[in-house]
Amino acid sequence: MNTYCDHCGAPVSEGDHGGCRAARAMEPPRYCGECRRRMVVQVTPTGWTARCAEHGTISS
Repeated sequence: MNTYCDHCGAPVSEGDHGGCRAARAMEPPRYCGECRRRMVVQVTPTGWTARCAEHGTISS
């Protein structure tokens, strides 16, 4: 389970993240959900990859 919102970086327990969830339907994550670090994101025609320096890479 993520501690932080992967779209805005705020703690999941604080505030309403409905807008973030809606945006994530079309965009890759920008923040690591485990440590809140800004991730290196690469978007390609076939998908995306997001890399956290601490937790590794995720992709679509």
